[in-house]
Formats: sequence, structure tokens, C-alpha cells
Amino acid sequence: MKYIITVLISIITLVSISSCRNDFEFTASTGNLEFSQDTIYLDTVFSNIGSSTRTFKVYNRSSDDIVIPRVALNQGTNSNYRLSVDGVPGQVFENVELLAKDSMFVFVETTVDIMDFTSDTEFLYEDTIEFDAGGNLQKVELVTLIKDAVFLFPERDAQGVEETLLLDTDTDGNETRISGFFLDDDQLNFTNEKPYVIYGFAAVPSNKTLTIDPGARLHFHSQSGIIVYNEATLKVNGALSTTEDLENEVIFEGDRLEPLYEDIAGQWTAIWLTAGSKDHEINYATIKNASVGIIMDSSNTTSNGATLKMNNSKILNSSNTALLATTASIEASNSIFHNSGQSTVIARLGGAYNFNNCTISNYWNNSFRQDPTLFLTNIFPNSDLSADLLEANFTNCIIYGDRNIEYALLDDQLSTFNFKFENSLMRFNDFSNSFDGFPSYDITNSSLYENCVFNEDPLFEDEDAFQLRIDNMSGANGIANPATSTTLDIEGNTRAVSPDAGAFESVDLSTN
Repeated sequence: MKYIITVLISIITLVSISSCRNDFEFTASTGNLEFSQDTIYLDTVFSNIGSSTRTFKVYNRSSDDIVIPRVALNQGTNSNYRLSVDGVPGQVFENVELLAKDSMFVFVETTVDIMDFTSDTEFLYEDTIEFDAGGNLQKVELVTLIKDAVFLFPERDAQGVEETLLLDTDTDGNETRISGFFLDDDQLNFTNEKPYVIYGFAAVPSNKTLTIDPGARLHFHSQSGIIVYNEATLKVNGALSTTEDLENEVIFEGDRLEPLYEDIAGQWTAIWLTAGSKDHEINYATIKNASVGIIMDSSNTTSNGATLKMNNSKILNSSNTALLATTASIEASNSIFHNSGQSTVIARLGGAYNFNNCTISNYWNNSFRQDPTLFLTNIFPNSDLSADLLEANFTNCIIYGDRNIEYALLDDQLSTFNFKFENSLMRFNDFSNSFDGFPSYDITNSSLYENCVFNEDPLFEDEDAFQLRIDNMSGANGIANPATSTTLDIEGNTRAVSPDAGAFESVDLSTN
């Protein structure tokens, strides 16, 4: 008992002595600070859009508690950078204390109006964070690429109510609306002069055409997209990019430019081609990181053929599906539909579809995927609706993924269900014989499956990095029909005498 009392008295004495100490004794910094980074790159941002916050640490490796007389941005309060030093926001700080063998965090962010500095469409904005002065001066460099852009967004009325678009009205008169706006006539041609940043849905009015020039870049904010109304048209006029001119492809993606967001699916909503829209063409485009790449609700065919013609294009990394078609009419060639949280291509409630030299693949690993990469049906799931699947032809295609069964065919036996796979590489490992007795899955029936190859690895270059070139040893090598294959592949390479299935002609990947 006496021992315990003695220990308690000792502890109380130590606490008392400590509490009587006036303060730590700080000495002036001698310019020997260390930094986790000597240059901070804040990535590319659009004019007037705030950057992500970057962090670095400042270390005091000495055995002395020090005070840094001054921590400040070189441009002071005129700087467009903002700091937070050990949790305190500002741009100029005095007498910053840092204990021995300790460190502190510095947070940096910026927002810049490009028009305040230059008429160029992009420039580097730079500043420095200065620690101390004179002979003890140390610096950390700050660098940000600022891009000018055309910003399109819903307006607000005098009461602050945001502009919306009418989608539907039910039998009781209740309206379904989304945040969005109609493009004016002078906004119906997107050029490659500046990128476009879109908030909400940019709508193409009825009987109007939105034309997108080669090299245009479209960036969508969260829950945004393009919607094309009845009798309206979308023309995406991308062209083959070459080593001399790399800007011809049209790119649709999110508005977060930081590397962290480069491969995050679901950053924006979709390109929505509504029922009654017509004459759509998409050439040399990449649509990536959407929830749904393209929603297609129309079989409004004209003398020009299919409602949507898609050539030499890619839909990559969609959180739901790359192409969701309902009673649609689509022709696609040399195109890639890759990686989705559900099926990559869904064609439901009938329609007419012709895919030639396309790659339809799914190696989604962001969550559990139970749906095959391709889903064809003449019904609308979970409803009584049924419509004729007039044709669904997949010629010289790759239909593959990391599941044993990568295509599903759902026929209600009430409507027409016409389909055919020809000269294609397909994934169908029915180990449990679950599909025995289903006529649609009889792969020996040449009227449904002609010259197809099953379960041979396509040997993609890097499916996780969305690189879908195939090796010379690919299961798709030489299996396409020369009479129906495209002349050039998606990169403009001439097809061989015995051409390959899929969007790419094979190469020796071991030498690339």
C-alpha cells in the first residue's frame, strides 16, 4: 500500500512540475526544414473550377523546438492558391511553431479565372510557398495547368429556380423532370477550339442536329449528359487520329481531370437518344466513365438505314452498361464495348442490330458482376411487354469476358427472335449443361452459329487498362470472313487476307 501511495505522489509531482512550465522554448529556424515534396502539381483544372486539395509535410529533423518566422505564398494575398498550415487557412503565416522531431501538414488548392491572365486556352499557373527569408529561405514550388472551356449549364429564373427538362407526364398529370436545358441554335456545333464542360443534360431540340467536330472534348459534371429529343439528331464526326494529328478523336468523359479519376466509372450519366430521334452517327469517338454510355430508345429508321450508325468508336468503363438499346435500330462496326458493372451490351424489347468486327467484352472487377457481357431479348424485363427482335447479327466479333457464360438469349416465344453469330470468338463454358435442350444455345446449329470459335483466349493486350489489341496467337486470329470483314481495323490498319475477329487486327504483342 505504501508503495502505491509513493508512486501516485511521484506522478502527481511530475504533473505539477510539467504544468508549472511556462512554455516550450522555441529557437529560430535555421533553414534546415525538409519537405515531403519540393514541387506540388495540382493537376489540370478548368478555369474557375476549384482544384483537388494537395498535401505535403514539413519536417523539423532537429532536436530543437523551432519557430518559422514566416510561411507565405510568394504572391501573398494576390495569389490564386490557398493554403492551410496545420489546420489554419490563409496565405501568409507568421511565427509558425514546429516541435523537435515533429512535422506539420500543409494543404494547397487553387481556383483560377484564365481570363485574368491570358487569352490563351490553357497556361501554367505557378507560385511558390516560402519558408523564412534571407539566408534561411526555403521554397516549395506550385504548378497547375489551367484550361479555358465553354461552360454549358441550366439557367436560373428570378426566384432562383433551376431550368429543367420534361421527360414524361403520367396519366395523373404528374411530370418527370431532370436538370437540364435546350441548346440554342448557335450552340449546336461543338468545335475543337475549347473543351466543353456540361452541367445537367444538354438537350438537342426536336428537328435540330447537334454536330460535334473532330477533336472536340466534352466533359460532364456528375448526373449530366446529352439528351436528343424526338426527330432530333446527333452527329459525332470524329476522324482517325494519326501520329501527325492526335486530336481528331472525339472524347466524352467526366469533368474531373485529376489522374485519380481517370478510370472511375459512373462519373456522369449518359448520352440518351430518345424514342423518335433519328439519323445518328458516331465516328471515332471514345465514351468513358459514364453510368450508361449510350441509351438508345428508337427504331426511327429512314432511307439512311439504321437509327444509329456507330463506327470505329469505344464505350469504356460504364458503371451500369455501355449500350442500353430498347426496340432500337443499330449498326456498329470496328467498335469496342468494354467493361461494365452489368451487361456491356443490352438489346431488349426487340429491334434490329448488326454488329461487324466489334469487340464486346467484360472484365469488370470493381464489384461483383453476375450478368453476361451481351444480353439479347424480345421482352422488357419485369413487364408484360414484348416486341419482335427482327434481327441481331454479330459477324466477325469477339464476345468475351471472365465469366463462363458471356451471352444471354431470352426469348418469350411470343414475338420474333431472330439472331445469328457468325465467324465470331465467343465465351460459352456450360460446364453444368444448364443450357442443354434450349434451341437458342445449340451451338451446333449453323443457322444460328456459323464458323464460330468458343472459349479460346482472345489474348487482349491489357483488358484492365482498356487496351483491347489482340496478339497474333489470339483465338480471334484469322477467323473472320474476308467477304464481310471491314477493310481497315479501328486504328486504320489494313486487314489481312485472313482477317481477325474484333475491332483490332492482331499484332505481335511480345514486341510492343
